[in-house]
Amino acid sequence: MKFILTQISALLGGTVEGDANAEVWKLCKIEEGEPGGLSFLANSKYTNYIYDTKATAVIVSKDFQPEHPVKTSLIRVADPYLAFASLLKKYNEMQLDKKGVDKLAYISPSATIGENCYIGPFAYIGENAIIADGAKIYPQTYVGDNSSIGEGTTLFAGVRIYQNIVVGKRCIIHSGAVIGADGFGFAPTADGNYQKIDQIGNVVIEDDVEIGANTTIDRATLGSTVIHRGVKLDNLCQVAHNVVVGHDTVMASQSGIAGSGKVGSHCIIAGQVGIVGHIEVGNNVTIAAQSGVTRNFPDNVTILGSPATDAIKQRKTYIYERNLDQLYKRVDQIEKILKELNAE
Repeated sequence: MKFILTQISALLGGTVEGDANAEVWKLCKIEEGEPGGLSFLANSKYTNYIYDTKATAVIVSKDFQPEHPVKTSLIRVADPYLAFASLLKKYNEMQLDKKGVDKLAYISPSATIGENCYIGPFAYIGENAIIADGAKIYPQTYVGDNSSIGEGTTLFAGVRIYQNIVVGKRCIIHSGAVIGADGFGFAPTADGNYQKIDQIGNVVIEDDVEIGANTTIDRATLGSTVIHRGVKLDNLCQVAHNVVVGHDTVMASQSGIAGSGKVGSHCIIAGQVGIVGHIEVGNNVTIAAQSGVTRNFPDNVTILGSPATDAIKQRKTYIYERNLDQLYKRVDQIEKILKELNAE
């Protein structure tokens, strides 16, 4: 689909400098610009590309002042990065605008399907499941009995939603994610084996949550595992049974929270972080990559290391560790001098 620059400018609340009637039909990087392409310039490191780019138009800041002649048309906006992000969102919505129920999908007679939904081939909708208006269920996705999928939520291909799960509005769950598998609960027995503890709780995912590919969220033993509003989980994360994650917290890939752990709101959890079970992490906490969190932490702290501790103290410790060989040599030299003094 083609758009003229005046249409793009109106959508972004910007102004056109150059050929306002030029047509664009694809989005591109500024360094890989092609005719018909629309790009953006938000990072000064890429400024040199704007003078040679073949893109038809580039979104720039309203304050941008080129040092050399520019061949491409410019769309001036307040924030080019956010403007381009909004275009990506619109483009993606157009690409993913699907409706209708495929004849190869299975829908239980007791399930409720809202208006303007998409249910792809080989999707399975279980007994008494609820698919709200505008939800999209991609091919080979499983929605278990008594589960509900909120308005405008998208489950991409191959997602598995077990029974009795609640997913809110406008959520995005990517391929391979498993929501509601059993928590890891086993009791050791006298003969050295393990007795499974049945997990009869569920998972509650609130509105505007995004869950990455192959991420797993386990059902609670009793009660609910809860992912609050606005949480963003990367690919390959693990959230165990009875965990609670506060609203607008983000977690990067390969991080995990063990059973009954609680993480506050607006936290940033970097990659490969491990949080042990039955502890509480406060609000607005930043956890650096590869940290191991083994105790409670209050609000508004930055922690790192394994075991994790205050980031400033831990960085000092790292400096000391890097100089251990020199410290050892100095101590060894001092001991030799002391021995010589004592021998006199």
